Amino acid sequence: MSRAEEFEELRPLLFSIAYRILGSVTEAEDAVQETWLRYEASPTPPASAKAFLATVVTRVSINVLRSARVRREEYVGPWFPEPLLTDPYEDPERAAELADSVSMAALLLLERLTPLERAVFVLREVFDFGFPEIASAVGRSQAACRQLVVRARRHMHEGRPRFEADRREREELAMRFFDAFTEGDVDGLRALLAADVQMVADSGGKAPQWATGFFGVGQVSGMLAALLPPFVRIGGVVEPHQVNGRPGAIFRDRDGKVINTWTLDILDGQIQTIRTVSNPDKLGHVGPVADAWAVLRETRQARRAPDRP
Repeated sequence: MSRAEEFEELRPLLFSIAYRILGSVTEAEDAVQETWLRYEASPTPPASAKAFLATVVTRVSINVLRSARVRREEYVGPWFPEPLLTDPYEDPERAAELADSVSMAALLLLERLTPLERAVFVLREVFDFGFPEIASAVGRSQAACRQLVVRARRHMHEGRPRFEADRREREELAMRFFDAFTEGDVDGLRALLAADVQMVADSGGKAPQWATGFFGVGQVSGMLAALLPPFVRIGGVVEPHQVNGRPGAIFRDRDGKVINTWTLDILDGQIQTIRTVSNPDKLGHVGPVADAWAVLRETRQARRAPDRP
């Protein structure tokens, strides 16, 4: 097998490692490309292509994350990971764990960790690398890596909800939510929302921003009921879709261009959090991006206009 063939076989794994460390599709793709360049330029073939490539992509990702954290501290409004529609790496025996590890909630918890803790946690807890491989990848002793994992587990455990819906329950509830949403069924929406539900957007200051968000069932259901009818009248489309391994949707304008993505956090049979990503810089990999400001203006005009018979 040639180097290029080995690399392509391992590309899904490398991307999945980088994305979980970085929370960015574009930065993960860049890290994978940099890994290939280093692999191609290495003078002698490594004993294990997987170990070598995993080490390189991890080190590249750690360096990128260190500089990215400074930019995220200056970010306008809430920062969310770039939406991931499909995780290219598959392991049928660990499918549920892989899906959980890529959820928006999990990635936001990972933001609490240092770059080293995050990398070690991802390699050990998500991809089940051994400590000798992890130590080589991050340039620390095995004992140090074990301590990093212990600290990372504690931070992650402290932030996780006590009970989470299983996949089938999440999908069924999300289907009911989007059905009620598209039908303008306010009572149906309210029944599915937790009393303290939150709806928060990541616009990066480059798309319409919902102030600090909407909080509580009254605010969120009222906003949803007011938003959809005029949005549908102007040809807007709500496309239910898995986003980061959780139920969500892609919102498109009449031309099919992407306005934003939504993800739903579901707990105890109710929707606890709705996260939307509307920053156009984070949507280019999903598809051609719409002018969200123009869509908002048109939606507002349609809302003010009387319904036609």
